[in-house]
Amino acid sequence: MYRDTRAKVSLGAIRENTAEIRRLMPESAKLMAVVKADGYGHGSVASARAAAQGGADHLAVAYLEEALLLRSKGIELPILILAPIHPSEVMLAIRHQLMVTVTHAEWFRQMAPYREPLCKDNLRVHVKVDTGLGRIGLRTKEEWDELVPWLQWDFIDVDGFYTHFATSAREDTAFLRTQLAKFLEMKEWSRTSGIEARHYHCAGSNAALRFPELAMDMVRIGAALFGFYPEQLVSGIHLRPALSLYSRLIQVKQLRKGECIGYDNSYVAEEDEWIGTVPIGYGDGWSQSLQNTEMLVEGRRAQVVGKICMDQLMIRLDRSYEAGTEVVLIGSQREERVAITELALHAGTVSQEISTSLSSRVERIYKE
Repeated sequence: MYRDTRAKVSLGAIRENTAEIRRLMPESAKLMAVVKADGYGHGSVASARAAAQGGADHLAVAYLEEALLLRSKGIELPILILAPIHPSEVMLAIRHQLMVTVTHAEWFRQMAPYREPLCKDNLRVHVKVDTGLGRIGLRTKEEWDELVPWLQWDFIDVDGFYTHFATSAREDTAFLRTQLAKFLEMKEWSRTSGIEARHYHCAGSNAALRFPELAMDMVRIGAALFGFYPEQLVSGIHLRPALSLYSRLIQVKQLRKGECIGYDNSYVAEEDEWIGTVPIGYGDGWSQSLQNTEMLVEGRRAQVVGKICMDQLMIRLDRSYEAGTEVVLIGSQREERVAITELALHAGTVSQEISTSLSSRVERIYKE
């Protein structure tokens, strides 16, 4: 390790979170662990293994290359690719036993020339329907009717039929209920067409934790694996954050009243102050939106002052400290704690945006 800035990932927390969520779900429901975006910034391979040890039945990623990485590392659980792959890549999916998302008949038309006619293996698909999120998925009965003949091909195995909720973290559940009603209607399209999917699923982390009755045949758990969930809306469960982030002071100086620091003279001292420099910046994924947040130095809160630079930032200290003193950006120190949810609230985003933004310059250190 060549830098003082490093992230610690608790594999034990991921395992325990998976097991705790598994405990809350009906026994008949499968648990799909979503480890896209490099495991929400925690490391996809390590996260996948920990989730499997915690009881995950399936895995999901966003893109084909993420799935191929897991296969190259010996991960054998069924893997669903959530974004449609290019039709020309169909044989890669079949050879590596990957499940693909399909949303319209045109994908099959474009895919057909790329399927090797002598291949005896099936292509496993999950049909994505759009019930209100407006991202991807078929929306109309006409689109479904056009898709059905392709799903009836001998080499197509319809493993799943699914949607995703847009407002599952909101207290108001009216729109979620509207989406659910639409999904149940679309589910009947499937059954009356003679296309009986193996797994019907609609609940991601928030919906699964808040409404276990929506588990159906499978739940897709992503953010909650890593301890990100709406605690104020969920009772009877406690999930542990898996990520903590540390650095060290590389310089401490005294600033006189009226002196400036940061690009564009973005901070002016109102009195004599001690300022520490920490080697992390927006080049590491620590966005300028995190200006004025706080970090921990010997259990005391220290505010980020001035604009965050590409490689470094400055914090206001309560006194002089030695260079090399540990700084906690996410996590606990003595009696104090900086939660990633606190940072996300300040930045107007969600916890997983902060964790996935941490770049490869920040080394991940895994602990049990």
